[in-house]
Amino acid sequence: MNTAVASDAAYAIGDHTWARGAPGFADAIAQAHEHHLRPHCLCQPGGPGIDMYVARVLNGYNVKRMPNTGSQHATSCPSYEPPAEFSGLGQLVGTAIVENPATGETALKLDFAMTKLPGRTTLPAAAGNSSSVASQGPKLGLRALLHYLWDQAELTHWKTGFAGRRTWGTVRKHLLQAAENKFTHGHALLASLYIPEVFSVEQCEAITARRLRQWAHARPKPGQPQPLMLLVAEVKEIVPSRYGHKAILKHIPDQAFALDEALYRRLGRCFEQELAAWGTDGDLHLLMIATFRVDDAGVPSLVELSLMLATAQWLPVEDGWEKQLVGALVRNGRCFIKGLRYNEAPNQPLVAASLLDCGEAPRPLLITRDRGQSDLIPPDFMAQTTRGDTPLWRWNPTDGDMPTLPPKRHCQPATALP
Repeated sequence: MNTAVASDAAYAIGDHTWARGAPGFADAIAQAHEHHLRPHCLCQPGGPGIDMYVARVLNGYNVKRMPNTGSQHATSCPSYEPPAEFSGLGQLVGTAIVENPATGETALKLDFAMTKLPGRTTLPAAAGNSSSVASQGPKLGLRALLHYLWDQAELTHWKTGFAGRRTWGTVRKHLLQAAENKFTHGHALLASLYIPEVFSVEQCEAITARRLRQWAHARPKPGQPQPLMLLVAEVKEIVPSRYGHKAILKHIPDQAFALDEALYRRLGRCFEQELAAWGTDGDLHLLMIATFRVDDAGVPSLVELSLMLATAQWLPVEDGWEKQLVGALVRNGRCFIKGLRYNEAPNQPLVAASLLDCGEAPRPLLITRDRGQSDLIPPDFMAQTTRGDTPLWRWNPTDGDMPTLPPKRHCQPATALP
């Protein structure tokens, strides 16, 4: 049992050791930022500490892990993350996602447009293995960007004590924090990101005023490319309108988003699985990430979009098999991090979840969906996901019921929401 690390991490800064949140800690990391000192995380016993850096954020300063070091931390450390190879993140780090510890900023290369030329329409990609309505590659598609923000917000993390404590307000808060210090083409991602506030009848006028104020900079200007906004919201329904179709989103009861006919048709083909699961399972959330334009009258129209399913706990899932696995993990009080696909094709093996309560190393859980796929897992993937003599947990639903989960050894209780 790994008992060396408490959930409130300890850092060495100069000659002093600080617990996160201790009196004086905020001043200590502010001084470390000013004097270019690197804190060292002390989660691994007997070592010199793992290099961290101090980033300036809107509300002060925050200690962050250095790029590509998350898997060096203890599994019970707040800075731990599974190896990038466990998910689709691995192929994007250093190319589509470039983090600069010196400035605390992260540059994102996007595979979709954030401006629209007058008279041009962007259609979704053809049905099949597409993950969004834009092409894929060594950049972040819409789905990959949503996965990245979910990861950065630590909404993929689950610990005992989180149950019943995640709401849309919590999700929104942490997504906005995750978007801080993220830039694309030199522009702050946060300036273009619209995530609906929790709706309140009493605050309706103030909420609408804030929304229109944020959208104002995206209004069209004659002869210039129109800036697009980026939307992350929960879908309530997609229905016919008087002209075309419209998406009605939760927490925005007074404003629908228009879809033209071509976008609506491709939507049904590209995301048939997600729409079918959402339509038949009342426990699932359907999340939309989209670019949208605003016309002179302030009416929003979707340009490109992607969809993602999430459980009642806002944990992303691809299908019913992942929902079954995640549900079992939550019910059994397990500590884990949900794996995400990013730009990876559906036939690529990925770790569905990494258990953090099985000892010093994470225990990857792999679902293979096609008969015979278990025998086609590349050897290098097996080498990356297994540690020592620990066998890889695999489940192919076509072969039978879900195997018994690996035994639990320890789990740090949640002291705060991710």
